Amino acid sequence: QVQLVESGGGLVQAGGSLRLSCAASGIDFRLAAMGFYRQAPGKAREMVATISSTPGTNYAPSVKGRFTISRENAKNTMYLQMDNLKPEDAAVYYCGARLFSLDVNPPDYWGRGTQVTVSS
Repeated sequence: QVQLVESGGGLVQAGGSLRLSCAASGIDFRLAAMGFYRQAPGKAREMVATISSTPGTNYAPSVKGRFTISRENAKNTMYLQMDNLKPEDAAVYYCGARLFSLDVNPPDYWGRGTQVTVSS
């Protein structure tokens, strides 16, 4: 059974930092393309950052230069370092995974999400 579990969300002031984690189980993590997505109230879910198995990375323009995605295959874990957070970054952040593809979109599997709140 595939499980993706996000952690690390919370409340932070604008300009602050958070580090999200996504722990995966039930899949061969080394072969999975992974990504973080977010959904704010009343808005569609959007891609934040993705990382392939090679690992190549891709970022949404709104977070490029502020967020860094990485993975640690030995721990079956993906990370999202978020710096210089802005109020518009507030959302529920989800982890997604796709097997046997360099592109995670669309994900085969989703986590349940972790809330990020940014106060101004």
